[in-house]
Amino acid sequence: MYEYRKMTPEQRQQVVEARMASGYPWHAPPHFTGDNTYLLSAACYEHSHFLNTPSRLSEFFDILIRGIEHDLQGTVHAWVVLPNHYHVLSQVDLTAFRKWIARLHNGKSTQWNREDRTSGRKVWHRFSDRLIRNERHYYASLNYIHSNPVKHQHVENAQDWPWCSLHEYLEKVGREQLVEWWKAYPIQNYGKGWDEH
Repeated sequence: MYEYRKMTPEQRQQVVEARMASGYPWHAPPHFTGDNTYLLSAACYEHSHFLNTPSRLSEFFDILIRGIEHDLQGTVHAWVVLPNHYHVLSQVDLTAFRKWIARLHNGKSTQWNREDRTSGRKVWHRFSDRLIRNERHYYASLNYIHSNPVKHQHVENAQDWPWCSLHEYLEKVGREQLVEWWKAYPIQNYGKGWDEH
């Protein structure tokens, strides 16, 4: 989204023509359907901090995770919710998720705009999905999600961010296993350019 805004009209036209020729949506990554594992992400519009209270963060993550697992019968492997975006590593039917998340985003936008007395304010940009290709991609995504609160300087230690699945992993697999995964599947430049703000 941000790179596109920086392009000249001629560069934008070239990008759109290339996407059309490839059969991709004009202004979005291609979406693959089926019951696969994805890194699902969405950012608030202009990366504004609309999830700006503990109660909003808690309510949103609860609805997001419960909805994927119960409403969509998906499996959530890892997740993080931050004041201006979220990431979920999930096995889910993408077509069903696309419709469901549109309703959730719309409902939360309406609620938060009412609470903030900002009728009509745009709250969400659309979500993105990245198909997980292999084991390396899966564990790098897991590490990226769990390090996200530190990356965005919300906390110095990832364990201090309560709206993240890291706590579940510490209980389930332990610190040693997490350290092994961190070393074996480093994130390096993973996510560069996705959520820089």
